[in-house]
Amino acid sequence: MLKNGTYKFIPIVLILLLSAVLAYPSHADASTEGEFVPDTGYQLENGVTEPIYSYEDAIRETIYVESSLDSDNDGEPDRIAADIIRPKETEDDLQVPVIMDASPYYERLGRGNESEIKDPNADGTNEKFPLFYDNYFVPRGYAVVLVDMVGTNNSDSCPTTGGYEETESAKTVIEWLNGNGTAWNEDGEKIEADWTTGKTGMIGKSYDGTVANGVAATGVEGLETIVPIGAISSWYDYYRYGGIPFYPNGPSGLARTVVSSDSIEACAPVREEIRAGADDETGDYNEFWDERNFVKDTDNVDASVFVIHGLNDYNVKANHFSNWWGELANNDVPRKLWLTQTGHVDPFDFRRTEWVDTLHQWFDHWLLDIDNGIMEEPAVDIERSADEWKTYSSWPLEDSESVKVKLGPETDELPGTLTTTAVKGSFSQTFTDDPEQTEPEMVEDKLTAKENRLMFLSPELKEEMTLSGVPEFDIRAMVDAADTNLTAMIVDYGTDERVNHLDRGEGVRTLETETCWGESTDVDDACYKETEKTTHTAPYEIVTHGWLDAQNWRALDQTDILTPGKSYRFQWSTLPEDYVFKKGHRIGIVIAGSDDRRLMTDENRATTNVSLGQSHVKLPIVGGKKAFERAMGGLPYLQNLVDELKDDGEFNDEDAIRHVETHLNVLAHYKNTGFMDKAIKHLNGFKPLLEHQKDHNILSEMAYNQLMPATESLLDDWQ
Repeated sequence: MLKNGTYKFIPIVLILLLSAVLAYPSHADASTEGEFVPDTGYQLENGVTEPIYSYEDAIRETIYVESSLDSDNDGEPDRIAADIIRPKETEDDLQVPVIMDASPYYERLGRGNESEIKDPNADGTNEKFPLFYDNYFVPRGYAVVLVDMVGTNNSDSCPTTGGYEETESAKTVIEWLNGNGTAWNEDGEKIEADWTTGKTGMIGKSYDGTVANGVAATGVEGLETIVPIGAISSWYDYYRYGGIPFYPNGPSGLARTVVSSDSIEACAPVREEIRAGADDETGDYNEFWDERNFVKDTDNVDASVFVIHGLNDYNVKANHFSNWWGELANNDVPRKLWLTQTGHVDPFDFRRTEWVDTLHQWFDHWLLDIDNGIMEEPAVDIERSADEWKTYSSWPLEDSESVKVKLGPETDELPGTLTTTAVKGSFSQTFTDDPEQTEPEMVEDKLTAKENRLMFLSPELKEEMTLSGVPEFDIRAMVDAADTNLTAMIVDYGTDERVNHLDRGEGVRTLETETCWGESTDVDDACYKETEKTTHTAPYEIVTHGWLDAQNWRALDQTDILTPGKSYRFQWSTLPEDYVFKKGHRIGIVIAGSDDRRLMTDENRATTNVSLGQSHVKLPIVGGKKAFERAMGGLPYLQNLVDELKDDGEFNDEDAIRHVETHLNVLAHYKNTGFMDKAIKHLNGFKPLLEHQKDHNILSEMAYNQLMPATESLLDDWQ
């Protein structure tokens, strides 16, 4: 018989054990493969959560959350629809975190490479959860919540293309998940989210990731992390660049595309308000666009951020990631970054296995507090060529420095040049805007003079050079009209095999074979078609672009009509880039007018006169000016080499240094003023000077052995 002191204790222990059994599934078999962590509801193997919950038996429900919105002005609060899938054990005591994808595309356009929608058979029931998140993560102890953005699918009201209402619609659901707000099920019964831990992670590509950015910028409680993929950070930058619209009526047209089928006509007045507010006529930044700018609110972001973006994404262009990333860094937000050579492509389709593994670790860490080392790994992954990735500690790369590159004048035989030395003399060159000129016409035939573009070309690079960051153009010019467009491009000239991001799949093709990621049911399988990178061999690559409406020369929020013949300072940035120029290739800088098929063109056909001596380009080069000049070779490299040897004490006489520097300054003058015959003659005279200094021990043998080959290489280039 038990003693009185233990009789009461044992039932308490049994009750606790029974509670654990009721709350969580049996782990007898699974525990032989992994480790069940008590009081958590998850099991770990190799540091990540294991699938221990039934996907087939999971609870699926549609709910409607009341918001504070009335974006269709009908006097009734908008209700936001969401579809939820969660382990059946959450009906007992299990609480799980949420992975949320808020989207406008669940009714028609669909999500992912295979365009999945919620109701594929159009029977009025949302039986499918698009993408693999539910199949993969629900068995591992997560809930997946797919929110219909305001005005789309089963949610009330009207979409506003990036407006406050769209962000608020997703934020409202997060607040309800944290016990703040009211929601109903399909039977009209009020319900509470007592099954969640209150921690939410948002994910999504394109518009979906944009909503995630916007919600994070509100600082809403409960949002622990976001994973924006090819996402917008400022809607102005999606529809404009430097004051130039990409195409007319963009925001209103998109609102028409995504609106719920039942609300197309009812939302017409809202779309008209959007059209007027966007102000296509000027293209200026205004209050409409300021409301849709999330970058300015990064000081509110409390969630960690995992950014994925295509360096060659010309749908949601790369400045969306760079502006967002830079401000997140300024506010010490925990973050991670993947940059791919593709266009607007999901990582599930360009790096599938690594993506699922990394995303799994990311959500385990930020939503389940599992210390798995994900934040100790390198912060940045960059694809250098097809499926060849390298990791870095930061972006732009740590040693990237801005190098001021001057634009040297063209000659009768050669285009303009790139130099870090001053361009002396009153040199100017003109081009005339052709609104029908295409990009291939701008960049091809690099050695041929064309009246509709300016070309500045480096020599063949002596070693590879990496550009990492945002190039900046600073051009002093006169225009003979009241307005014109300006285009700048940086081009890599050199035949090479590159990711073909301009093809239909933007760098990937879809195969017929499938791989499966998670568990399946008859109506929602976890299997998706595989993809592979597409490459092509091409003689050049347009590395990056930048554009400016000349009337926005002072600021993007004001139009200043140009006075013909007056000199203006036009400053604008290109899209960010991280690109390796290979040895033997050439760097080209192209300046032109309208960019047909990229943006709305200017019909003035204005002629722009560029003052070369007062113009320059700032290139973010890894290793800075020295790395740039080493790669360029030529006279700047020779001048830089002399400076280094002087600093290292390889000259034994101050007069000798002065003679060498004077000789090189004269060389630079002849070259920059176009007197190449005199420059070559003077360079030939540089060799005897080096011989004399070496023979008289004025110049060290080591210095001679570096300067003489550099001189001969420069002679080969010039001759």
